[in-house]
Amino acid sequence: MQADKLSAGQYKVTATGFLSLFSIVGIMFYGLPFFFDFWVKEFGWSRAMVTSGNLAGKVIVGPLFGFAAGWFIDRFGPRRLMLSGILMVGLAVMGLGIMQSVWQFYTFYFLIALGYMCGGPLPNQVLISRWFSTARGKAMGIAYLGIGVGGMLVPHIARWLNQEAGWRTALTVLGGIIIVVAFPMAWFVKESPDEQAEEHKTPEPKVSLSSVVRSKSFYLLAIGSMCSIGAVAGVSQNLKLFLSLDLQYSQGQAASIMSLVLGSSIIGRLLMGWLADRFAKKHVMLLIYAIVSLSILLLYSSTTPTAIYVFAVLFGIGLGGDYMIIPLMAAELFGVKVMGRVMGLILTVDGLAEAFGPIMAGALRDRTGSYAMGFTALIVLSVVGCIAVGLLPGKQKDLPTKTGY
Repeated sequence: MQADKLSAGQYKVTATGFLSLFSIVGIMFYGLPFFFDFWVKEFGWSRAMVTSGNLAGKVIVGPLFGFAAGWFIDRFGPRRLMLSGILMVGLAVMGLGIMQSVWQFYTFYFLIALGYMCGGPLPNQVLISRWFSTARGKAMGIAYLGIGVGGMLVPHIARWLNQEAGWRTALTVLGGIIIVVAFPMAWFVKESPDEQAEEHKTPEPKVSLSSVVRSKSFYLLAIGSMCSIGAVAGVSQNLKLFLSLDLQYSQGQAASIMSLVLGSSIIGRLLMGWLADRFAKKHVMLLIYAIVSLSILLLYSSTTPTAIYVFAVLFGIGLGGDYMIIPLMAAELFGVKVMGRVMGLILTVDGLAEAFGPIMAGALRDRTGSYAMGFTALIVLSVVGCIAVGLLPGKQKDLPTKTGY
């Protein structure tokens, strides 16, 4: 493939990534927090309870299925796993629309976590990395725009659906949208370029997975990404609760700020993808993590409207680059041959942090009556992530190789 001209297959892969991330992350992950305050009011659940769904699901799903999903993708390709994940997420979101009890809440969140692992960032990261080399950062950035667009639109869509038909119908409709938008392109996309498929027919040297998990870089990347993802998720999953119940913002005002965060993430994804193709990915990662840390500090000035809007823009830019830079850094350090398994392991610990961060911040709010301690804990997490990334090498060297699978 020519480096300066994209093929039809590359356009299709990028569009597939955009639409699946638009649905599974943009609509589902950033849409569900819009309903948290409704569940607090209707069921009498605490903030810790309504933010605990991700933790309950991912504590089980990540350790049990993370490596298996990565192995399946490396061996058979990402397409089939992606299709199953899209269906699971869509149907589980519909299920939340009919839930009446705590056990149903956790059951559907378990299915959401499993669907997210199978159809979300992991298969898309591998798919894009297989199809792109020199323009990988740009392609990843464009695909990840789906998260920003979906997250920017879903608060307004959810608010309108809730006003017209109630939150239960709103969730049912959103679940259907996830399947309708993401499934068709994933059905038709190819696993890898034709010439790459030909190369895979014969054994070829590649990095040993065992050497990767014995390297210091693997653990530094896992710790750095885990801490930053935990901080980002802790803020984003509690933001609607903070705005609506603590600051007494209206539903429309809260939706506008949430949309501004995700709208700004579009800038972050494009900017950080462009930077990652031109500068050391480690330095770009450090920039992203620093922006996240600084933006959370602005929440201490939340009584000033200007501070909230500045926070939304900066946090959105950091959020936009945060998830996207991890697979780019992994590919830089370890290559793409074992990327499915490597990212399966890293996304497992990231998923635990993504689930634990929100419930930690919510529990501290329930205990103290203020989000101050929760935000402080999230800032500490983010700073630890910066330190771990700062200790990474620019590019991994001298990892042992092996042939075949």
